[in-house]
Formats: sequence, C-alpha cells, structure tokens
Amino acid sequence: MGKAGQARQVFRTYGKTKSATKVKSTEKKKPGAQKLKKGVEPGSVLILLAGRFRGRRVVFLKQLESGLMLVTGPYAVNGVPLRRVNQRMCIATSTKVDVKGADDKAVTDTYFAREKKAAKKDEMFAAGAEKKALSSEKKAGQKKLDEGIVKAMKADEKAYLKARFSLSSKMYPHELKF
Repeated sequence: MGKAGQARQVFRTYGKTKSATKVKSTEKKKPGAQKLKKGVEPGSVLILLAGRFRGRRVVFLKQLESGLMLVTGPYAVNGVPLRRVNQRMCIATSTKVDVKGADDKAVTDTYFAREKKAAKKDEMFAAGAEKKALSSEKKAGQKKLDEGIVKAMKADEKAYLKARFSLSSKMYPHELKF
C-alpha cells in the first residue's frame, strides 16, 4: 500500500546552533497579589459561586498576600466561617457593610495552613474515621472578628446576608445588577 498525501520531509541545517539561555530560579519573578475586582473593597458583600457555601452572601475583609480574599459570613448570621476565596469564585455586589470594628490583622495565609503529618501504612486504614475539631483559638478568633461586624449591622442587612442567592426562570445573570 502506498502513502496517501505528500511524504513528510525533514530539513536539517548544519553549522547553526541555538544557545538557549535559561533563567536561574533565583532570578525569576514571583507573582504578586492580583489586583482586586472592580467594586471590591473591605466591607463589600460578595456572593460565593462555588464550594460548600455557594450561593451564600459573605462580607469581604481584606486581600491576603497569596492574592486570595478573606471573607466571613459572619458565622453568627449565616454560618459561613472565615474563609479564603479566589476572586473568580465570587460576584461583587453594591452592598457595603461597616467593618471598622473587625480586627483582621492576625489572620494571614499561615492561619489556614494545615499540619503536616507522616502517613504510615498501618495508620492509614486503622484511624480513617478520626476527625479533628476546630481549635478553641480559631473559634474564639472567629467570634471576636464577627462581633465587631455584627454590632454595626442593621436587621435588614442581617436578613440580606442570611438569604441565599439563586437564579430562577426568566432571571438572566447578564441582565442583573448586583
């Protein structure tokens, strides 16, 4: 059987060499924190689009060094704890909440870091059902942070944060004004 179509030709060049220069890992620039979306500032109400709390309205506190956004429910109002959220996974609304009473200086990316433990083959199957409870320090920190926000909120703002966001028929997201 013959080949269908034209045969592949490889052209070789002699005497020309490419000298590729690699950038050393120390010279590479590390990406900084992303620029925030338009309309997002501390106190803005956001709608989460993905994850366990999708459809919930949350309050934006600050942008972390990693570029992620720090948000809270507040937990006492709608059950959303302190979380890190990617900007792509939320919609900014025009609603603002006063967050001057909240002290979020202690919360950084290291606050969310998990403990590393060495996994052994025997332990992997034996202790699979163990769940760690949230530390009392984190619970106290959540209450302290939310306290300042909740005090400044009015009843209608609390009701707005409690309500979940969802689309129904004849609601088109490109026509909505958030």
